[in-house]
Amino acid sequence: MTDIRVPTLGESITEATIGKWFKKPGDAVAVDEPLVELETEKVTIEVPAPAAGVLSEIAAKDGETVAVGALLGLIQDGAGASAKKAEAKPAEVKAEAKTAEPAAASAAGDLPVAPSVRRLSAESGVDATTVPGSGKDGRVTKGDMLAAIERAAAQPTPVPQPAAAVQVRAPSAPDDAAREERVRMTKLRQTIARRLKDAQNNAAMLTTFNEVDMSHVMALRAQYKDLFEKKHGVKLGFMGFFVKACVQALKELPAVNAEIDGTEIIYKNYCHVGIAVGTEKGLVVPVVRDCDHKGIAEIEKTIADFGRRARDGNLKIDEMQGGTFTITNGGIYGSLMSTPILNAPQSGILGMHKIQDRPVVVAGKIEVRPMMYLALSYDHRIVDGREAVTFLVRVKESLEDPARLVLDL
Repeated sequence: MTDIRVPTLGESITEATIGKWFKKPGDAVAVDEPLVELETEKVTIEVPAPAAGVLSEIAAKDGETVAVGALLGLIQDGAGASAKKAEAKPAEVKAEAKTAEPAAASAAGDLPVAPSVRRLSAESGVDATTVPGSGKDGRVTKGDMLAAIERAAAQPTPVPQPAAAVQVRAPSAPDDAAREERVRMTKLRQTIARRLKDAQNNAAMLTTFNEVDMSHVMALRAQYKDLFEKKHGVKLGFMGFFVKACVQALKELPAVNAEIDGTEIIYKNYCHVGIAVGTEKGLVVPVVRDCDHKGIAEIEKTIADFGRRARDGNLKIDEMQGGTFTITNGGIYGSLMSTPILNAPQSGILGMHKIQDRPVVVAGKIEVRPMMYLALSYDHRIVDGREAVTFLVRVKESLEDPARLVLDL
């Protein structure tokens, strides 16, 4: 019999929710065949079969929350095992365990407990008197405690919610209730909601605005887009220009690239820029690392790859960690203006918007130019208004004169 367990999910992620099982008890499975989909707070992952055989039992059903290392199910080894045997055997084992546990527990209750057992009980919270003992005279051994702790870890882990966060919803009128649909939030959506609210609660968030004339960037893109795509195999978009413009501004104004840790400020001497990508399951933010050492072509390639894999649900957890600054582009959906929320613990996020022809005054004359509003939301605890405004001005200057990006001015 082979256990199917929750794999290590990545830094700071300790639990996941069962999205759906691809197999049912009695189905034959091959090695590395996807068995179950897990939803974490950052990505959705598939757990492959650790061995070939027959799926004999599902220990965690759809919608349950499980911890790292928890038991998901069992595989009856050997492709020839029958579905009937595979299903019956765990049931028999469970029945035997149920009848044996009360007697063992009562017998072990009055017996002396070994120091190692007491220590494991204190650390795990598992009561040693409730554990059936396999030692002499029914004593609980260290192995018994480890097995009991493992069984406890396999149980669904409830996700506590502060009382203040629980919203009591007034019941709908009967006619309206019949036309409503109640759908459980995915783990990703719950995490998005929690992190955005935490950012609002913890940071002194403020937004400053500016606008940029996109004429020169658009002309440069139109002139070189075919040659760029032919040489680099990727389309020349606007995001590469914005990333490089932000990198230059971050170098001049390091507070926007820093974060607060208790009573200390951590200045990041590198630029890992998160690019917000909208997917059917929610917003994810893959991180383009070391943008200060990458050219526009390499940045565009990375962003295009992230975009494809984000929509396919194939991003890795470590690809969405470690960002120092974030860019979000609401303009692709038609947004003309917005105030983006910080991606904690970062202290700055740039919001791009729709490019729209507007009349502007140029050298004393009214001209129609393709204009874009820019929004910088920042943590006022660490970034002063002067720094925030200067940051946007530097981004504006770089985009209105793209030669600055090449000359690092």
